[in-house]
Amino acid sequence: MGKMRVAVLFGGRSTEHEVSLASALGILKHIDRLKYDILPVKITREGRWELLPAEAVYETPGDLERASGPGLTAGDPTLHGFHCVGGGGVQAGTIEADAVFPVLHGTFGEDGTVQGLIALSGLPCVGAGVAASSLGMDKILMKQIFLQNELPCADFIWFLRSKWKTDADVIRKGVSKEIGFPCFVKPANAGSSVGVGKAADEAGLARCIEEAARFDRKILVEKAVIGRELECAVLGNDEPEASAVGEILPCNEFYDYAAKYELASATVVPAELSEPIARAVRGFAKDAFKAVDCAGMARVDFLMEKDTHRIFVNEINTIPGFTPISMYGKMWEASGVPYPELIDRLIRLALERHEDLNRSVYSRAGSPAGSEGAA
Repeated sequence: MGKMRVAVLFGGRSTEHEVSLASALGILKHIDRLKYDILPVKITREGRWELLPAEAVYETPGDLERASGPGLTAGDPTLHGFHCVGGGGVQAGTIEADAVFPVLHGTFGEDGTVQGLIALSGLPCVGAGVAASSLGMDKILMKQIFLQNELPCADFIWFLRSKWKTDADVIRKGVSKEIGFPCFVKPANAGSSVGVGKAADEAGLARCIEEAARFDRKILVEKAVIGRELECAVLGNDEPEASAVGEILPCNEFYDYAAKYELASATVVPAELSEPIARAVRGFAKDAFKAVDCAGMARVDFLMEKDTHRIFVNEINTIPGFTPISMYGKMWEASGVPYPELIDRLIRLALERHEDLNRSVYSRAGSPAGSEGAA
């Protein structure tokens, strides 16, 4: 058999565009080129899909940002890939692919939108499908699903941006009574801690809500859990595995965007935990993965209360970071799965999931689906 052709999809119309470039660089540098031919596909900040030169050497995220190529379109399953408009020495026509590896973070990439387009294209997709991606992106829907599955979450309330404009006093009083201070304010649909703030009082709460409202119409306010920040990586489909547990030691007051990507926050892998607590975290990680019907990969984040050692599931990330400092790869490395093998397993899991989905009948004529559909 020849090498598989994998389209690595990155960039996007998101506040996490730069993070996606860094993640893609990690994939491009570590994927086994003896097994895979790579199609680097960048989505620009404006949303244009471009096929970058596969033979080029990309050393920094800036290299990927500056690179350009002919446009691509997707969505036609009869192409078994993409339609290329041509240009830059590339002829117009079909560019076939065996699988797509989206390394997109945030809106228009991690939220099910791109996963739906890949499904319409009839291509295997690394990671979660449409529903799990959507649930994993929306922190409010995610927590509601977690609670339905008896997973422990910190107390929270939520409201719409429009409600804040008309009933700010009611919301302030509600937060003070039901959640208390300190509390965290977050846009429901954003990642990498973009728009997240910590409020110590009502005045701080108003400032944090205004900031969160810049990024989403749905606002989440949750009780601050004082303690340790833990993470666990999950790998698999119907029977997922959980990695060694890691710990974040933020250099800021909490693990905000700057602490994640600009400053020197420390990480510990594996975290110094008793075996019963580590086992509980791994169990909760797999349960959270199954609760949203995730596939392929996820990183599940936890908070452990300092005084009680109670564990709370904070969120699930269906496309975890793949940058050199990202915890997903570090936790699997500590669990005996090196980076190139991790990428290989994720691609094989995508093929397995695609084959399973294609066993379903999606038309009265009994024709196979050829795509993920709404899974």
